[in-house]
Amino acid sequence: MTEADCLHDGVRDVLKVLHDNITFNTSHCPQVLQPRLLTHSQYFYSYFTPVILLVGLTGNILSLRVFLSKNMRKLSASTYLAALSTSDILALIFYVFVDWLKRGLPAFNADFKVMFLETNVVCQAILYLSYLSRFLSAWFIVSFTAERYIGVCLPLRRRDICGKRFSQKIICTLVVCSGCIMMYKPLLSGVYEINHTKVKMCTRDPELSFPVFILDSIFAVMITFIPFIIITVLNTLIMRKLFLRNKKHRSIKIITEESIIKLEFTIILLVISFVFIALNLPFFCVWCKQFLLSISASMNKHAHDFDNMQGLLLITRVIFYLNYCINFFLYSVTGAYFRKELKILFFYKSPDVKDYRRCSNYTTTPNSWV
Repeated sequence: MTEADCLHDGVRDVLKVLHDNITFNTSHCPQVLQPRLLTHSQYFYSYFTPVILLVGLTGNILSLRVFLSKNMRKLSASTYLAALSTSDILALIFYVFVDWLKRGLPAFNADFKVMFLETNVVCQAILYLSYLSRFLSAWFIVSFTAERYIGVCLPLRRRDICGKRFSQKIICTLVVCSGCIMMYKPLLSGVYEINHTKVKMCTRDPELSFPVFILDSIFAVMITFIPFIIITVLNTLIMRKLFLRNKKHRSIKIITEESIIKLEFTIILLVISFVFIALNLPFFCVWCKQFLLSISASMNKHAHDFDNMQGLLLITRVIFYLNYCINFFLYSVTGAYFRKELKILFFYKSPDVKDYRRCSNYTTTPNSWV
């Protein structure tokens, strides 16, 4: 066997491990005794994911209603957060729910299979919407973090860049560009037999395994590592500016109600950004560790380590899913005006209350929360 053949076989083994890293179906290997961590993590994933789905869909629908309400939709940040709620809803349906049907339900019934997911057209459509919604969720957060940076640190550019029309243009541009970029996934995927068996699955084209792996790795970096860096840098600059501004206000004894409101909504966005990083980082780190282990270790010698890593991947995957359901609670805890609009949505129906002005005693800008 030539050196090139050995390299090709090695790459193929790596791709197989990464593709099957946490896909489990106990009906395929009933004789294998799984490590305790993998077994417990499978049940943790199977039971906890439906809770995330239910809470996430409810919370994001309520958030969307609030941000599209008469009082909130005038603000540019509401446009970003409404778009984020929409992308989170799509991610919960086409990513979390579909993934749970494939990985979670077999833990309850090994013979259960959702066959329509393994058909062409449905396969490509779900993959496309799954990748698109996850990409948009990450970059919507980056977008309004950038808007907060401009609003706080570059106030002279605020009126031009932080308006509602500009935010709508940014969102439309992101959707169009993301839609074009994510076309690679359905074009390079389909329903294929797995390892020369009669079992067919929605997966990548076997003849294009390595290019798809490279593109998927770039996608993973684009929705995790790069947003981490951008959000961390911008949030650091925002907090530095707020600290200096607070120090200045303290020295001259001027604290207006408007400045308090601006600070409140900036804190909302800072919290969302930091939580995004905290929930993404574990899954990204474990995935990278498994990848490095897979290319540097013997598969047979370290099979137990791979099984334990798959268990950790399942646990961190559930943590990653929290990204799509936790924002509603962050808005409710840190945003007084979000809570007021939520109460109006539930408890007040009269026309007078619908025309309610949140803060009639002070002047606010229609361009931005900050």
